[in-house]
Amino acid sequence: MKTKMAAMWKIFLRSKNAGIFSVIHDWSKIAACRKFCLPNSSKYSTESATSAAEEFSLRYLDGKHEGIALFVMNRPEAKNAMSKNFLRLFTDALTCVKFDKNVRTVIIKSDAQGIFCAGADLKERAKMAAHEVGPFVSMARAAIMELNNLPMPTIAALDGHALGGGLEMALSCDFRIAASNAKVGLTETRLAIIPGAGGTQRLPRLIGISKAKEMIFTGKMISGTEAEEIGLADFVAEQTETGDAAYQRALVLAEEILPRGPVAVRMAKLAINKGIQVDLTSSMSFEEGCYAQVIPTKDRLEGLKAFKEKRTPQYTGE
Repeated sequence: MKTKMAAMWKIFLRSKNAGIFSVIHDWSKIAACRKFCLPNSSKYSTESATSAAEEFSLRYLDGKHEGIALFVMNRPEAKNAMSKNFLRLFTDALTCVKFDKNVRTVIIKSDAQGIFCAGADLKERAKMAAHEVGPFVSMARAAIMELNNLPMPTIAALDGHALGGGLEMALSCDFRIAASNAKVGLTETRLAIIPGAGGTQRLPRLIGISKAKEMIFTGKMISGTEAEEIGLADFVAEQTETGDAAYQRALVLAEEILPRGPVAVRMAKLAINKGIQVDLTSSMSFEEGCYAQVIPTKDRLEGLKAFKEKRTPQYTGE
């Protein structure tokens, strides 16, 4: 046991030194990100993308929603299918928020009515040689794993169909909010392939092995309402005329997270995600290590001071 614990702590501390625990002040990266993203606004156009660069964009909200970053998919003609360019932009957005201490929550959504993401771009895939398919799938898998590993909470707003890689993207988020009329499914076996970006691993961990096998083996699609019933979605929202019920519910959840200590929220996420992979006794070491990171923060002292003074704490993420 001592040998096992020593090895685990070595990995834990290596992760700490790699910057998982601390805010990374890489201003050159953040400056590049600000050029990449669209102007800050809590209101934005939902018109079709006018250029390839806008098929996936990063947007920062302001006002009472300051601290929320949006990953916005807008490729309606292809049902937000993942192309090579889409994945490149997705990866750029992930890098941007990962290094931005001002981002406290990420919501991934679609501006294309009735669709979240239909998975891989099959028209582009059909033009690929066999030796090109593997690297493309690896690129998608890596991007979705990066989404899974973002230090701040992530919310997928499913206001439309999330199929194949689109559902795998949602599965890598901390929360999934589905509109009642959304359709979700891992449909790859219909094309004689299997989910390749984490679906075979994340879905059974979320809804159980048998139910996951049923969905994957049959390639069936279920409604947002049923997704909530089996635990695939955390919340279901009755779709509205504007078609953004899931997004509006995601904003409500994000608003509940924003006032909390950002370092504490990040450490809580890390402790849960790392600890759930090992036995309970071992996982307590992850919790201990994460707790140690919040002790020297200014936010912890601010929380105690605000409690004593009976006021709302003002956390800065320091």
